[in-house]
Amino acid sequence: MKNKLENVRNIGISAHIDSGKTTLTERILFYTKRIHAIHDVKGKDGVGATMDSMELEKERGITIASAATFCEWLEHEINIIDTPGHVDFTIEVERSLRVLDGAVLVLCSVGGVQSQSITVDLQMKRYKVPCIAFINKCDRSGADPQRVINQLRTKLGHNAVALQIPIGLETDFKGVIDLLAMKALFFDGDNGERVRTEEIPADLLDEARKKREEMVEAATMFSDELMEAVLEEKEIPDSLIIEAIRRGTLERKLTPVMVGSAYKNKGVQPLLDAVTRYLPCPADIENTALDLDNNEATVVLEADPEKPIVALAFKMEDGPYGQLTYVRVYQGTLAKGSAIVNTRTGKKVKVGRLVRMHADQMEDIEAISSGYIGALFGIECASGDTFVSPGSNLTMTSMFVPEPVISLAISPKDNKSQINMSKALNRFTKEDPTFRTHVDDETNETIIEGMGELHLEIYVERMKREYNAEVETGKPRVAYRETITQRAEFNYTHKKQTGGSGQYGRVAGYMEPITEGTEDFLFVNEVRGGAIPTQFIAACEKGFQQSIVKGPKMEFPVTGVKVVINDGASHAVDSSDMAFQAAARGAFREGYAKAKPVVHEPIMKVVVESPTEFQGAVMGLLNQRRGMIVGAQDEGVMTVVEAQVPLAEMFGFSTVLRSATQGKAQYTMEFALYRQVPQSIAEQIAEEVALRKKSAA
Repeated sequence: MKNKLENVRNIGISAHIDSGKTTLTERILFYTKRIHAIHDVKGKDGVGATMDSMELEKERGITIASAATFCEWLEHEINIIDTPGHVDFTIEVERSLRVLDGAVLVLCSVGGVQSQSITVDLQMKRYKVPCIAFINKCDRSGADPQRVINQLRTKLGHNAVALQIPIGLETDFKGVIDLLAMKALFFDGDNGERVRTEEIPADLLDEARKKREEMVEAATMFSDELMEAVLEEKEIPDSLIIEAIRRGTLERKLTPVMVGSAYKNKGVQPLLDAVTRYLPCPADIENTALDLDNNEATVVLEADPEKPIVALAFKMEDGPYGQLTYVRVYQGTLAKGSAIVNTRTGKKVKVGRLVRMHADQMEDIEAISSGYIGALFGIECASGDTFVSPGSNLTMTSMFVPEPVISLAISPKDNKSQINMSKALNRFTKEDPTFRTHVDDETNETIIEGMGELHLEIYVERMKREYNAEVETGKPRVAYRETITQRAEFNYTHKKQTGGSGQYGRVAGYMEPITEGTEDFLFVNEVRGGAIPTQFIAACEKGFQQSIVKGPKMEFPVTGVKVVINDGASHAVDSSDMAFQAAARGAFREGYAKAKPVVHEPIMKVVVESPTEFQGAVMGLLNQRRGMIVGAQDEGVMTVVEAQVPLAEMFGFSTVLRSATQGKAQYTMEFALYRQVPQSIAEQIAEEVALRKKSAA
């Protein structure tokens, strides 16, 4: 911890699938001497990239879990988190951005701003994370950095400013021109480790001067001093421009753009320089917590190592030595032996072993000071918990966790697998808030829920590999919902007489669809004159809430219903909480039957990127699956088709898409909204439900 806080950078590398995030991280680790050989993501050398430490990641060449590492560059300490690009692992990106101060948005110079880049950018906006853009893959045919810069402006609304221009493109990509120093940079040596500075080639001089002017002009908006120097046509010192660009970047009003090719080892070192120059240190960012003792008042945290501790646990991992908890310390110092309290549970624990992570290797340290990221061993907690010094009761605002949209039934093949499966599920649900599991009351099957097919597929595969749990999976099930379409009255009396005191309760009122807002259920009490005694109102609400868990129509959860009770009756002896709960359940069934219930299904936003010649085929495939095409646009040689398709129709889509486009198309999908199911499909679902009930009986 020899560095001052100004020299610390907590950054994430995030982007669309296959833009080269992990390759870039691999190069950064190599140039900062954290690793001594470069490995391929696709793992042709059998090793795989350093950051993809999971077997599955190496095989598929994708990142599943975000990995953390740190490295040093020009006396700066950089903590890097390499995040996944697939939307199924959204939570990994969310939890990383929650604890980062800055980010590098990697874009492909051919693909440009793709669907997932938009999602990642939205997440950065949500957490107000300043970023630098890095246009990667400038060596690929069809590379056009200028087009990508324009897309950054139009599609993402960034004030994107080029700090470099490429020297040659595609196979002729040789190096970059640094517009600040006005020099050409070439990358020599086997792995581009030697940066050679030359004068700018004559044929590019005019363009470089023009782009430099644009850069300085954009920077003048953030510095009066710089503005004066430009107007007086003085010699402008570099430090003035750097300071102005940094200020603009921190305010998220300017996005510096760098170019290069990580795979060809070009342009990575200048990117590291830019990270240290323009991205914020922990003290530049205002972090806040909520004071639970003071009506959740906002408290501004200071990156001061002497203050009381506030730290956020943002990721869990089950290592060979017990649970490893990644934490970011926002205030105070987390040292060995210090006592901390988990705000959510109120439990006090003592800090044992502290480590600093490098992908899957670790080194022991004595303390984690404010502004740093590290990991703790053997502490029970969940993702998103806050740790504080004893005596304070602060909580960091929690992360946004999307609802699961797809479920699968899984069953173990034998008793040993049963035990291993429950161990695995225990761990996965703790590590990943978007992965959930429960047992179906009727079929007694174990159901797992998640964000998409790939998400669940990966977890089932991990159960087999990491836990030796042989499991069989049922057909994926979609999270349908029920709702009502019109207002309906109810007036229900519950009477039961069985010797001794009986049960009596009458509940009357109406139910109607919620038209505004996104609430699933609203309960309004308009009973006047004590028709239902006040002490039983809560029992009525409970009865209605029990009813919406499984709808009377097809036993799917009921959403978007407002229940108003305005009358009723009670009995001096026979009325009880239980009687009114039962009356409310009966009233719900009575009203629901008259309110024309319908089934809703999750609709996904699907974005397919495919070569232009397959555009017709792609649209055909989406139409066959009840898809509604929202738009299609050409981007160079590729066409991007955006559609809204019911999740129920998307199973196995990747295989069909690949065979229809010779494997050249890729798609991303994320949840968009719930919409009513067409009549013919509703009948099919009803038949399936009836069959399921029959087989369960």
